[in-house]
Amino acid sequence: MGKIIALANQKGGVGKTTTAINLAASLAVLEYKVLVVDADPQANSTSGFGFDLREIEASIYECIVDGIDPKTALLKTEIEGLDILPSHIDLVGAEIEILNRPNRENVLKNVLNKLRSLYDFILIDCSPSLGLITVNSLTAADSVIIPVQCEYFALEGLGKLLNTIKIIQSRLNKSLEIEGFLLTMYDSRLRLSNQVVEEVQRHFQDMVFETLIARNIKLSEAPSYGKAVVEYDASSKGAINYLNLARELLQKNNMTRMDNKDKVIK
Repeated sequence: MGKIIALANQKGGVGKTTTAINLAASLAVLEYKVLVVDADPQANSTSGFGFDLREIEASIYECIVDGIDPKTALLKTEIEGLDILPSHIDLVGAEIEILNRPNRENVLKNVLNKLRSLYDFILIDCSPSLGLITVNSLTAADSVIIPVQCEYFALEGLGKLLNTIKIIQSRLNKSLEIEGFLLTMYDSRLRLSNQVVEEVQRHFQDMVFETLIARNIKLSEAPSYGKAVVEYDASSKGAINYLNLARELLQKNNMTRMDNKDKVIK
């Protein structure tokens, strides 16, 4: 049974989609079967893998609202072993359409249960909100990765997100765990970046991933070519960071062992 990991933070621009795309691609390169679930109406994960949103015939919206078989909506990416359940702008209306359903918080969980046995990892790219679709994502997930950018307002809103996670743990998904806090957009030259790293590590200690995701132009360029950074430039700092993150995630889940000498540092 695959592990379902949500990438969540109601703050926008922290690296959720970048991480969903590139962590998934890195896991696939390491020969794991991976599914990205694009649960954001902006559909940036879908377009980031090179799919034209105008040509999407079936998406997560139809799975949630119309109850279609999610297997019919899956798209294969150019990376072997990596699929995506695409999103669509219609997902904006899904929250209203399922609002009065019984067990409305479990709709996405029921969808993903039909796919879980096909993959080693399912990564959910959540929208920058704490609305019903994000609640569905956290209810469906086994754990959550919280990207935190190394910038001034880094910890702003984290309390609200953690409170939401606690509510979901107590009422909807007792087994939900925090996989880790991921520090993104790190620039070692900036004192502010280093201060944010120290502050987050002091607050959350062992819950913070050792891997830092550095600011990297290749990470920004890759989506415009419809590629993950490991395809676009495998030697770039961004690609190396996400491969290290994938290895660290595998190590945390006792799926591999990584010594410091195995880390590629650049």
